[in-house]
Amino acid sequence: HAGWRGLAGGVLAATVAALEALGARRADLCAWLGPAIGPRAFEVGGDVRDTFEAVDPGSAAACFVPQRDGRWLADLPGLARRRLAAAGVRDLRGGDQCTWSDASRFYSYRRDRATGRLATLVWRATAGDAAKL
Repeated sequence: HAGWRGLAGGVLAATVAALEALGARRADLCAWLGPAIGPRAFEVGGDVRDTFEAVDPGSAAACFVPQRDGRWLADLPGLARRRLAAAGVRDLRGGDQCTWSDASRFYSYRRDRATGRLATLVWRATAGDAAKL
């Protein structure tokens, strides 16, 4: 899981570095972005925008849309793509499923204000396996 704090804090770069330490090559990694709150639903304050701009210049213009009263719509999957690309991951997939707007398929505490469960699986595959995805 990489929410905005994790993304800004470098969790994806640290994960890529850990995989590299296990023998993976950055250029061979495939990252799939699972369901998350989408860019039309994730409203944040200027502090979040400023945090990303500080660690990733250009991200504010690319991934934040101004709203009212100093609020912004943030493209969390877009920010994750930028962070993964900066870490050397070339094969980026997913990131197009919004947990907020698709209530029939996804749990969202932000939307429902009720606790639920969501699971994500991660596995190591060979280059041949990745081609089948």
